[in-house]
This record gives sequence, C-alpha cells and structure tokens, in this order.
Amino acid sequence: MVKRALPSDKIPIKVTEILPRLKDGGAFVKFSHPPDVSAREIEENVSKLLKEKPVKPFFSPFRSVQAGLVKGVPWLEDLHRFPHSRLRVEFVPKNPGEEAVELSQETLYSLFRRFGKISEIKSQPWDSKVLPKYAYVDFGFVRDAIMARNCLHGFVVTEELGGGKLGTRLRMSYEQRTKPHRIWDWMANHPRIVIPVLVALLTGLTVVVFDPIRSFFVKAHVSGTFRLNNTRVVRWLRQQTSDIFAFQREKAEQAGLETIWTHRKDLIDQIQKWLLETAETFIVVQGPRGSGKKELVLEQALKDRRNVLVIDCKPIVEARGESSTIKKMASAVGYRPIFSWAYSISSMADLAVQSTTGVKAGFSETLDSQLQKILQTAAGALTDLGLEGRRKSDPDFSLPPDAYLEAHPEKRPVVVIDNFLHKNDGKTIVYDKIAEWAAALVQSNVAHVIFLTTDSSYSKSLSKSLPDRVFRQAALGDLSPDVAKRFVLSHIHNDDASRSTKGSEAPSQEKKPENRVVQLSELDECIGTLGGRLTELEFLARRLQAGQTPRQAVADITDQSASEILKMFLLPGKTTSDSEHKWSAEQAWYLIKALASKGSLRYHEVLLSDTFRSSLSAPDGESALEGLANVELIGVTTANGRPLSIVVGKPVYLAAFRLLSRDPVLSAKMDMAVLAELAKVESRTIEKAEAELATLGALPTLPSQTTGRVTYLLAKIETSHRKVEAYEAEMAKLKKTLSKED
Repeated sequence: MVKRALPSDKIPIKVTEILPRLKDGGAFVKFSHPPDVSAREIEENVSKLLKEKPVKPFFSPFRSVQAGLVKGVPWLEDLHRFPHSRLRVEFVPKNPGEEAVELSQETLYSLFRRFGKISEIKSQPWDSKVLPKYAYVDFGFVRDAIMARNCLHGFVVTEELGGGKLGTRLRMSYEQRTKPHRIWDWMANHPRIVIPVLVALLTGLTVVVFDPIRSFFVKAHVSGTFRLNNTRVVRWLRQQTSDIFAFQREKAEQAGLETIWTHRKDLIDQIQKWLLETAETFIVVQGPRGSGKKELVLEQALKDRRNVLVIDCKPIVEARGESSTIKKMASAVGYRPIFSWAYSISSMADLAVQSTTGVKAGFSETLDSQLQKILQTAAGALTDLGLEGRRKSDPDFSLPPDAYLEAHPEKRPVVVIDNFLHKNDGKTIVYDKIAEWAAALVQSNVAHVIFLTTDSSYSKSLSKSLPDRVFRQAALGDLSPDVAKRFVLSHIHNDDASRSTKGSEAPSQEKKPENRVVQLSELDECIGTLGGRLTELEFLARRLQAGQTPRQAVADITDQSASEILKMFLLPGKTTSDSEHKWSAEQAWYLIKALASKGSLRYHEVLLSDTFRSSLSAPDGESALEGLANVELIGVTTANGRPLSIVVGKPVYLAAFRLLSRDPVLSAKMDMAVLAELAKVESRTIEKAEAELATLGALPTLPSQTTGRVTYLLAKIETSHRKVEAYEAEMAKLKKTLSKED
C-alpha cells in the first residue's frame, strides 16, 4: 500500500520504517529525503499524486488513501481508547514550569482545517478554572480527526502562529460528543414520559402477537378442533366397540331421559325454530334447579348444531379474587394464553410508580377492562366461525359480514350462558358484562344467545342490555306425576334388563317380581310427595334400584332435606350480620311453620306479619323474601308482574317442613326465638313511648293540645305491655316443653 501511494520514481524519498496503527486505520511512514527538497514540498507532492491517482484499499473501495505530514510527536499507545470525531485540544507549556497561552478559535481553525471539514470549535468557558486550558474541535468525519491528532499531537505553536513568546504545545485526545448511558439516564430521569410510552409499546406488541393466537384458541375451543371425541379415529372406534365399552350414560339413565324428552318435544322444537329465525333477541330458558335445562338445550335442541360455546357463570362468580375471575372467564371461552398472575404484579407496579412519580403508569387494568378484552376476542372468533362456510361462488358473498349472517341464521354460532344470576347478590359486574356482550352479539347478528337461569326476575338484569326487545322465553317446571312415574319406571325396568343380561347376580328375595310389584304400588303416593323435580326423581330411582321401598326412599330423602334446611336456615348466625344472608333464622322458621300448615301464603300478608315487619336483625322484609327465594327455600309466584303468593321452593320441602314442625323440641326452641324477638320489639316501643311521655311531662305546663298525644302513647304502652305479657306466658309454656322433651 505504501509503495503504491509513494512511488520512488515520482517522489524523491526513501522509506525507512513503517509503523502500522490498526486501531486508527492507518500507519506512520518514516522516510528520508534529499536536502534540497523540503518536507513541506514532499507533503504537497504526495497529496497531489493521491488526488490524481487515488489508492483505494480492498476493504474500503469508496475512499482513497490520504497522507499528512506529522508535525508533532505522536503518542503510540495501545490503550482501550477508540477514535471519535471530537478532539479535546489541551494547551500545555513547551517546557515544564513555563506558561502556556490559550489559542483562539481562528488559530485552531488555521491549524486543523487542512485535515478536513470542521463542524464546530468550542473554547473553554471564560470563567472555568480547569487547568490546563482546552478547546474542542469537532470534525465532520472520524478519519479527519484521526489524521489531525496523529499529525499535530505534541506540536509546538510558535509565537508567529499565536502560541505566545515561549510557545504552546498541543496535547490531544479523543472525546465522545455524548456521554455514555445518556439515553438510559434520560429514560430514568423522565418516567412520566417513558413509562406511558413503554406501556403503549407493550400493549401494541400484545395486540400484534398474542391476539391472533388467542383468537385461534377461542375458535378451536368453540368448534372442538382439538377434542378427541370429534376425531374420525375416535368416532370409528366408538362405533366398532359400542357393545363392549359404554361411551354414554348408562342405559337406565338414558331411557329415563328419553321419557322426559318425549314429554317436552314441543319445547325442544320451539327452541330449534327460534334458532332459525333472524330475531335480534335473547332466548331465555328458566326453571328451578334440577329441572334439566342444560340437558334439554345442549343434548336435544343443539344436538346436531356445530359451533356451540357454553359459558358457565357459576365458577366465574364463585372465583376468589379478580385474577381468579379473569382466569375462569378466559377458560370458559378458550382464551389463551392468559397471564392471570401478571394482573396482580401490574397492579403493584402501578402502585409503586404512582407513589414515586405521582402519576398512574397505566400498567394495571381494571377487572372490567380485562373481561371486556376477553369477550371482544371471543366475539371476533365467533364472527370468523360464522363466516367459515362462505364461498366466493355464493350469490351473497359480497354482503358485509353482519348482513350475510342475518341472511343465514343457521350458520351463526350459538352461545349458551348457564347459571345466569346464580348468585345475584355479588359480582354483578360479571353478569352485566356478559349481558352487554350477549346483546352486542345478537344485535350484530354474530350469534344466537341462550340464557339458562333459575332466577324468575331475570328480566330486570337483561332489560338493561336490550331495553327495546321482547325475550324468547321458555319455562321449565316440575314434571307431571304421570311423566315422573314413567321416568322412575324406565330407570327400574332398564336396570332389571341389564342385570338379567349380565346374569352375574342371583335374584334375591327383594328383587322377586311379586315383591317389586308390591313396592311399586306405593310409587304414586311417593311421587306426589317428591313432586316432579328431576334430581329428586333420579335419587328415588337409584334408591329403588338399591332395594329400598318407595316409602323408605322418600323418608330418607325427606330426612336429608330437613337436615339441609336445619343446617342452612335455622342454625344460629344465619342472619344479615355475616354479610351473606338477608334473612334471619326467625323469619325462615316463620315461613317453614306457616307453609307446613297451609301450603301457600299471601305475599303481602307475610310482609305485614310482625316477624317480617318488625325484625331487628333483618329489617327489610322484601329483601329477606328475595334472598330466601334465591336459595330456593321458598318460591314466589307472580300475577301481572307483581308478587302474588309464597310457596315451597321444592315439592319435597313441603314434607320436610312438616317433619320439622312436628319436632317438639325444635318447634319450642324456634318459637321461643321468635317470641323473644317480638318481645324485644314491643319493649323498644314501650321505651320510646315512655321517653316521649317523660319529655312531655318535663314541660312547665302541659298544653291542652297534647292531651290526645298523651292518650295515644298511654294506649300504645298498654297494648305493647299486654303483648309482652302474652309472649312471656307463651315462652314459659315452651320452656316447660324444652325441659321435659328429649
């Protein structure tokens, strides 16, 4: 490279030594020259020659080699310092102990301009006391700064050039224009700007990366892409081994359900017809627990329907904590991946940032926004599933998605929301978000929505989302005695057939035909006691299969129901003080005792009774009745939209109520609690009247206008006193009963 740049036939010099400087990207070349040629002339000739015939190394084909005469004393070091475009030029004395002068910008420009374009020269501030004096020279290119440093380092500026009488030596070093870690320091010092920007970037990354993945998993969850039961291999194996393995319910149970489906064939056909209509409204299937709502809809009305999404509200509402609620909701719709743990961490990070900067960073999201995000993703996936069968050859392919789905209601997915209003006393935000989301689905023709609920007042909650729509309603009540009997008999007959086919058990005395006929003769009476609730009928059928008589089975079921009522409603502490119940044990006992004797009560008659009107622990009577109805101790019948009467929550509860009311110890104990509370109410009434009389008696002169008031208060005290005496007399009798009975 040196020979090409300094040809001996054109440049009268002799190269004596070459010192490579790989760190600076060049080399020092020592040479000797004739005495009649000055070094200045040699520099000019070399520069002119390199311009006419540029020498370009193979690793830098776009830049040619440059040369400059070294005027100072180069510092050949191997420190971990690398070239930069800024030079720090320090002005030091020529000899130690002498004085150096600060060069002006004009002098520095004249010295350094020959090596390249200078972008800026910054002198030391005039009030700076830093020694030695210095200045910054900024070059446009790093290679020009390298050339200047290596050529002028240690150069002595004479007096003629502006270096003072004694001369000034230049000492140069590279310096970065920006300090290291400056970007990080700026980010750390401006959290109010940086943190929202980072949140926006992370949110955008989440949307771009995770949303398509989550939408894919929602579609796979609804369509059952990854379910083994839907694969061809499993379906073929099921057909081939149907006689060996049982993939469905037992035959007895299946036969019993067929009896019910035959009875409710009209209702199943009606739901299927509604799914073929374009009405933008909900389908609501309402019925008590154990009436078979879910089985009727999923296994009969939607038996051959594809793309069915089932959302069970019960685990979502019963989840503890907001993170668990989000996780349960995501699992219900197949929304994954879900980072529920990040919800708590982001909340703590947001709190920490707010405590240090005073501004919310926006890391954490509310439960409302998280649920909204999950449901929006599910809505988009349902739209894609509804449009899967559309082809370009279809005549209505050009229609918008909502118009296409409106024209083809049979292609819309079906969303079944089970256990809606399961617990209507808490976490209403879950029900509200689901209802709003369902309303958006039906209004935009994305999907059909079916609500399954046990709450008879569901219209209050759903009307908030669809105030201008009339719901499609299907009510499931208890089975009629005839259908209930056929359901139980189908269980028993199919069980007998399966046992006779297996032949593994010897017939016992209990299972002989004549004994079975005798047992089943009691079935009509027992079904009348149990009613037509599906769960109780299945329980009865299993006990009959186990060898019990119908009366024994009904007695056991009644005893179990009575124990549940005693534990849930009559034990101490079941009042509003535990922030969970809205009723008192005395109110529950009043209804149990009254329904056991009458079977039905007038709604407002109950509200006007002393136990509900003057209760000390549950003062709101209507809330108490609503709470007892929600837990199915009682049922409230309506007429023209208003509550009419109060009945038992389950048919079997009537027998349980009578069993509890016949218990002398329990009756005496609960009656004493009711009378004690009523006595307290009357005592408070007396105290208030006496306090008012004392106030009136303290007046200097009693006005004539207060005579009527005094008479009223005295009569009220007398009435309440008589009631207290009657209550105490009755309580004394009950105490005798408790002391004698076991």
